[in-house]
Amino acid sequence: MMTNTVKSGQQGEQIDRQARILEAALELLSRHGISGVNMRAVAREAGVALGLVNYYYEDKSCLIRAALHRIDEHDLMLVEPDADSPPDDQLRKALRRVAGAELLTTRYLSLRLHLWALAQASEEFAQINAVAFEKYLAGLATLIGNARPELSRDECRERAADIVVVQNGMWLTALLGVDEASIRRSIARTEEIAFAA
Repeated sequence: MMTNTVKSGQQGEQIDRQARILEAALELLSRHGISGVNMRAVAREAGVALGLVNYYYEDKSCLIRAALHRIDEHDLMLVEPDADSPPDDQLRKALRRVAGAELLTTRYLSLRLHLWALAQASEEFAQINAVAFEKYLAGLATLIGNARPELSRDECRERAADIVVVQNGMWLTALLGVDEASIRRSIARTEEIAFAA
């Protein structure tokens, strides 16, 4: 019994260290871009030995791929359905989550810009970004379709694509300085697009 507890504790510690390493990579990316990310800098930022970084991530590309996937997972949570709410409320919540205080920070928005730039510079990273974008778009289109069942699948997808343009513009604008009135208008605009007759 005690052996299982020890193993469980070791696994938790491994997950924690791996998460710290990935968070350190994301932090360095947000501050310095790709040029600021190397295995030694990540180890220093995470407060772990360099060998541990190399144990979890073979090289810098593996680390960047993991960072992209982490952001992708976060994006999908933004359009996650909430079974306890009616479809209209689910859609409104998803549209408003994009303007959450934790996302409208210089650190997060800078990280997004660096990751978008990476996707433009590398075919491999572009593919990861394209798959993630498709999943986000599909999730948002599904929420729109649930709230507006009279719309065709293509209409839902078109509205989702239009909303993403507004959301990305809002993020870029917020990076220059958060204007809360503009953010509110952007969210209202996404709701108008989603619920238009």
